[in-house]
Amino acid sequence: MTATIHSLPKRPTPSMAGLMALTAPGLTQVNHVIIDRMQSPVALIPELAGHLIAGGGKRLRPMLTLGCAALLDYAGTRHHKLAAAVEFIHTATLLHDDVVDVSGLRRGKPTANRLWGNPASVLVGDFLFSRSFELMVEDGSLKVLKILSSASSIIAEGEVAQLTAQRNVETSEDRYLEIITAKTAALFAAACQIAAIVAERNAATEAALEAYGRNLGIAFQLVDDAIDYVSDADTMGKDSGDDFRDGKITLPVILAYARGSEEDREFWRRAMSGRANGDTELARAGTLLAQTNAVTDTLARARHYGARAIDTLAGFPNGPAKTALTETVEFAIARAY
Repeated sequence: MTATIHSLPKRPTPSMAGLMALTAPGLTQVNHVIIDRMQSPVALIPELAGHLIAGGGKRLRPMLTLGCAALLDYAGTRHHKLAAAVEFIHTATLLHDDVVDVSGLRRGKPTANRLWGNPASVLVGDFLFSRSFELMVEDGSLKVLKILSSASSIIAEGEVAQLTAQRNVETSEDRYLEIITAKTAALFAAACQIAAIVAERNAATEAALEAYGRNLGIAFQLVDDAIDYVSDADTMGKDSGDDFRDGKITLPVILAYARGSEEDREFWRRAMSGRANGDTELARAGTLLAQTNAVTDTLARARHYGARAIDTLAGFPNGPAKTALTETVEFAIARAY
């Protein structure tokens, strides 16, 4: 893929503070819905779900629903339940992902599958998916139901596509972008788009918010895939090098493989196949990534998609909501620095 790389506007210390302050009252209501709807007479369900839901996540996706609603001056309350539905979808996918990836850490804490086992994690994830659909139905909008249910199926397709691409070093950059657009960006896009539905805005507004969320989601995942090779467990909340050891084909690997010598390519084939992926090989991978500028260029792609996300906000009036959504993009990129 050839892309024109844009520079994001320069701001001191990007953070999510603006979005968090903007959405704090609404997020309190969302959290009430989340706590209420994860209850069950089966004690393991709220225990396991609560472990992940209370595990330090920023609630970024539901905050995007609330932030986009604020951008549109929506004064109702429908978006509270829908933002909770978005968070349940996200949490369910995390539970399932940790089982698939055999992950041991999530946000710096032991994963649910490590504590309660794989069967319980999968089944509680299914429970949370069901709760999310109950909330969508209660909202009563077929359009909202279509958007969020479609996002759920696209996420699942993206996860399966990632699984089929695992260990395949011949995966193209275009294919990789298709995968992360599905498995990550689809929920970002839907979380933003539904704000336009509840605010009863036109198709152009829907499209702009969908594009904002989609481009932000792509940028977010690109940064995640880059920092897996350049950060540590304390910063990331998961084990450093997990993607490498799992044979996940992410953009840094794709770029390094394409740009390397035949000897380097043979290293990547062996490493991604699982035949040689210990600490020594991880260190060599870091060296090859640096020599080929693979991480640097992955982050450049992230800045490109971040700039596209910010561009979609151009038609909206200036104010605290627009500023907060812009700074959220900048924060998503700055996590790598």
